[in-house]
Amino acid sequence: MSQTIEAGATARARAHSNIALVKYWGKNDAVLNTPAVGSISITLDALYTDTRVTFRSGLTSDELQLNGCRENADTVTRVLDLVRNASATTLFAAVESANNFPTGAGLASSASGFAALALAATAAAGLTLTQRELSILARHGSGSAARSIFGGFAKMHAGTAADGSDSYAEQLLAGGDWPLTIVIAITEHGAKSINSTVGMGSSAASSPFYPAWLATAPGDLTDLAAAIAARDFERLGELAEYNCLKLHALMLTTRPALIYWNAATVATMHAVRDLRASGVPAYFTIDAGPQVKVLCLPADSAKVHAALLNVSGVLEVRHSALGPDAYRLD
Repeated sequence: MSQTIEAGATARARAHSNIALVKYWGKNDAVLNTPAVGSISITLDALYTDTRVTFRSGLTSDELQLNGCRENADTVTRVLDLVRNASATTLFAAVESANNFPTGAGLASSASGFAALALAATAAAGLTLTQRELSILARHGSGSAARSIFGGFAKMHAGTAADGSDSYAEQLLAGGDWPLTIVIAITEHGAKSINSTVGMGSSAASSPFYPAWLATAPGDLTDLAAAIAARDFERLGELAEYNCLKLHALMLTTRPALIYWNAATVATMHAVRDLRASGVPAYFTIDAGPQVKVLCLPADSAKVHAALLNVSGVLEVRHSALGPDAYRLD
């Protein structure tokens, strides 16, 4: 329902980062920002973005402060324009956003950022959206943000509708329904050299593996959803690792190659495999960046932490449980 925004209207929200176990890589429609394949993710309690949106008179464009620094607001405006259209207003907004983890470094800061933006902006505008509608709105900023509206395990539907209306995420399982731990090895603090959107386009245009990536995605989604439903941790971990390595094979065969790993990334992968050989069930996954996320059972988290901290080049190790839905802070 349309609601007129008053100058000074403001709201603040928090959304948590998510890590895809079946990965999203490639776009179906760049304008609608719909993905070429579906995905399944877990939301991380320890990594989050807080965002305040304030609609102000006197602004000539939207403004973005990220972690205290002025940033380009073009993508933020893409989301805010949809909110303005629903609210019948021309007011621009000041957006203040902060991450409690490294930004643009392969830890899905865009996912938590745009999910928090979608919730804060609609709340400030006086709009009441369902979680599905929020997921669709967040997707316009970042494909993975559609999943960060939800806690626990979330599945993103690629969709086929021309208007993108069936491209949204939904929760498969709440975090408390199957407690797991994610141990994160941070091997770089800086932003990655090639952002995901640029990388996806390059892979679609040049990798000979891209058609196979599209063709095998539905089977991976079906198998992982079954593992989640059965609470089969070994199967979950095996499938997540397989899909991760398949994604990076696609990246490595892109021209020019997308090599997001560093030496510590590779060493951490070997450390996780050594843990499994010693009887500790642990499985890695890596997105478009050098950070390694390790899935394990809560009882084994201390052993995994110690093993990752012992890897040369690992700068810090963080722990996370599965996180909650995006929520308002005010």
